[in-house]
Amino acid sequence: MTSVDPQRWPRAAAWRRAVPLGLAAGLALLLGCSPDAGGDAAAGVRNKEVVPVAVAAVSQRDVPVQLRSIGRVEPYSTVSIKAQVDGQLAKVHFQEGQWVHKDDELFTIDPRPFEAALRQEEANLAKDVAEAQNAKVDAERRSHLIAQGFVSAGEYDAAQTRVVSLAATVKADQARVEHARLLLQYCYIRSPIDGRVGQLLVHEGNVVKNNDSTLAVINQVRPIYVTFSLPEQHLPDVRERVAAATLRVDAFVGHRQDDPATGELSFINNTVDTTTGTVLLKGRFANDDEKLWPGQFVDVALTLAVHAGAVVVPSEALQTGQQGQYVFVVTPEMTADPRTVVAGDTVGTDVVITQGLQPGERVVTDGQIRLTAGSAVQIKEPSAAAPTHADAANH
Repeated sequence: MTSVDPQRWPRAAAWRRAVPLGLAAGLALLLGCSPDAGGDAAAGVRNKEVVPVAVAAVSQRDVPVQLRSIGRVEPYSTVSIKAQVDGQLAKVHFQEGQWVHKDDELFTIDPRPFEAALRQEEANLAKDVAEAQNAKVDAERRSHLIAQGFVSAGEYDAAQTRVVSLAATVKADQARVEHARLLLQYCYIRSPIDGRVGQLLVHEGNVVKNNDSTLAVINQVRPIYVTFSLPEQHLPDVRERVAAATLRVDAFVGHRQDDPATGELSFINNTVDTTTGTVLLKGRFANDDEKLWPGQFVDVALTLAVHAGAVVVPSEALQTGQQGQYVFVVTPEMTADPRTVVAGDTVGTDVVITQGLQPGERVVTDGQIRLTAGSAVQIKEPSAAAPTHADAANH
């Protein structure tokens, strides 16, 4: 049997009483540090953190509703110059790429053979005219003699027939003279339109044939067409609006997005391409400055309507959450206020806001990922190297 030291028992008992008290105190301490209390403290730290953001002002302006496509520039008309007579090309009267006017002389085919042919036909005409006049005088004389019985009826009829025959011969000669004169005119090839002549395809000294090879091509570029295609689902809207008003067409050449050529919609094709599901359209441009050139590919914007006084923000400001689309508005106290908005059409790099914002307010365009309701913000200065919206669009 084990003996117990009477002197150690009180200390053991005291220790046994102290252990539960310590556990209870520790448990109370743990319960005091609840997760809610810790979350509130962390949220407080976050709210006090200043988040650097980029902002943009909410603007109000007239915004066009546009359909975008890729188009190609086509000449208003194209003329291939060919010879209408056979002969040697004697002279070229223009420089390649030159602007020419209607009726300007372009080529001269050696006219000497055609001048000789014309003189021959004129001589034949003169001879036959003289014979016809003599036959007419003879017939008149016989008409007096037949009444006196000196000329038989057969001779008189033959004289009248000769008059009619020679009159027909004169008309045939006149036609041959006109034809010879026309062939001579064909030796001088003139421009049928105002336009810009292209590459010279046949040089001086070559022999050309009637309607054989093309000598040069002239493109009429003032005015000029831009052809483009749109998906067929836009066709009803386009037809409805073009019936009410003339629709504007802008053509952007290369990177010159701020200086488009402006024209109007002039043609809607009478069928939809079943292989692509698109419809062909044409815009007509005055092109007085020749900004558009045949064969160019251009960006095309067809304006259907204009939203007058629309509220506009950069598309980077628009966010999407569980409750829909929203933006962060910077308050006068420099805090972030999430605001639910209703977005309309997208125009370039901007979005039309139909509900939720007022002109002049500032919205966050960069840094939204670190923001919550009431977050303190600091507006970052725009970097000199940072691209603008226009730069981004050009790129």
